[in-house]
Amino acid sequence: MRRLAALLYDSFLVVAVWFVIAFMLQRIVGTQSNKLIDGVVQTDPLLDALLFTIMVTSGSGFYIWFWTKSGQTLGMIAWRIKLESLDGGLINFKQGMIRYIAAWPAFFLLGLGYLSIYLDSNGDAAHDKVSRSKVVVLPKSHRPFD
Repeated sequence: MRRLAALLYDSFLVVAVWFVIAFMLQRIVGTQSNKLIDGVVQTDPLLDALLFTIMVTSGSGFYIWFWTKSGQTLGMIAWRIKLESLDGGLINFKQGMIRYIAAWPAFFLLGLGYLSIYLDSNGDAAHDKVSRSKVVVLPKSHRPFD
């Protein structure tokens, strides 16, 4: 449950970043590219593709940057969990990319990738195995900013 709580916490941060990005893009491009047709807002497909690409890039950047720099996102800090490579160090960029990409189907396929936490002897999720990483629970005495 700690993992899902940290994911929920981080999702609020990522969505906030997306709001800022969308606002800035709208300020740059303006609202002229949007049309109301039969009660439905039609937007420019090129701008939609650009915004989607920026959202995926910023979302992956958020997670991968935190994972590779400290092993913890802000949600992970709050729930005292940390991502490590199998040797106990920080993961590298490649592991972060693999983990980020593998976590999407683990979550959206009814959470089946997370179900493996309960089936695996080490308590690893599917994307932990694929990215050769592990999530560890930190002791209550751990201070992340000392």
